[in-house]
Parts: sequence; C-alpha cells; structure tokens
Amino acid sequence: MNKEEDILLKEGKMLPVMEHFYTIQGEGAHTGKAAYFIRLGGCDVGCHWCDVKESWDPTLHPLMNAEEIAETAAKHCKIVVLTGGEPLMWNLDILTSKLKELGCTIHIETSGAYPLSGQIDWITLSPKKTGLPKEEIYAKAHELKMIVFNNNDFKFAEEQAAKVSENCRLYLQSEWSKRDEMYPKITDFILANPRWQASVQTHKYLNIP
Repeated sequence: MNKEEDILLKEGKMLPVMEHFYTIQGEGAHTGKAAYFIRLGGCDVGCHWCDVKESWDPTLHPLMNAEEIAETAAKHCKIVVLTGGEPLMWNLDILTSKLKELGCTIHIETSGAYPLSGQIDWITLSPKKTGLPKEEIYAKAHELKMIVFNNNDFKFAEEQAAKVSENCRLYLQSEWSKRDEMYPKITDFILANPRWQASVQTHKYLNIP
C-alpha cells in the first residue's frame, strides 16, 4: 500500500473489500431477509474457529472506492450488511453516508472491539474473549449473538448479556463444526433461560453465501 492509498483508507474513501454479494441473511433477528453483504478485510481478534480466516489480512484484499461499492449494493437491495473480518477497524463514515443517501438500511456484524463509526441502523454485537467490546457499544447493540464452541461459552454469554440494554435481543449460535454437540445444550439452556433465542446458520443449510 502506498502513502496515498493509506490516506484514502484512513479517511474511509477506500476500503479493503474481501467480497460483496446479494443473498439472504442467514442468522439472528433478520434471518430470511434479502440483504447485500459487504465483507471488509482485516481482523485482529483472532478467533481460532473463525470460518473466514482469509479475511484477517487486509492487504490481501483490493481497496475499493467506498461510494462506488455503496452504489453497487443499493442497486440490488436496500438492506446492506457490513461484515468482516472486523468492519469497525475502518472508517465507515463515507460508505454509510452514501448508503443512507441511496435509501439503505445499514446493519453491521461486529465484535465491538473497535469504536463505532458511520451511520448504523442495526448492530449485531458478537463479543469474543480475545478482544472484548468497547464499553460504549453494549448499550447501542440491537442483538447480542454469542457463538457457543464449548460449555464455558454459556457463562461468557451470560456475562455479556448483563452488559447490554434490556431491549437487546439475545441469541445463542453454535459454532458450525460443533452444531451436533452444542445445539442440544443450547436448547436445554434456552428452556431454562427463555430470554435467550437460538440462532442457526440457515444459509449453510440453504447452500448460499
């Protein structure tokens, strides 16, 4: 990356885009809705079970003009999901401002490990032990999505749920490779703690992105 590109990246005029695609949201509160996903490269949270580890190094992904990618997304759908990687590593002001100008509702999927930027309508907070959320994001989260990999994650989920607002929706979602083991436990946990809901990666069952 040259000096000019670095400046444009910091300003949010350019962003490292791993992929962008039109599909159906597969997880959480908006499961089943058509949405345009913009997956930004770059993440230093380092979850060992991450299913998009190729997103971690931002230098592997092309820098794209933020306003142009917004225009592409808006042509397909007015619900746009910013994901990663960790999208809050980057300045999202220009991207989200353009999406808003084009009439879009903007969702973000984040670990919360970086400060919020941009205009966001729906925040899916998915905390990770390796990089805990900034305190200010808990009150703003619309849904808390906790990934369950082992039994210790239920305790972590409860600890994180204690920090979000009472209006935040609470989801437990098994890590994909552990689904046969963990969903029976998730079911039992939800029956004992009915404020929680189950989230399933339906897009993997539908064989879509």
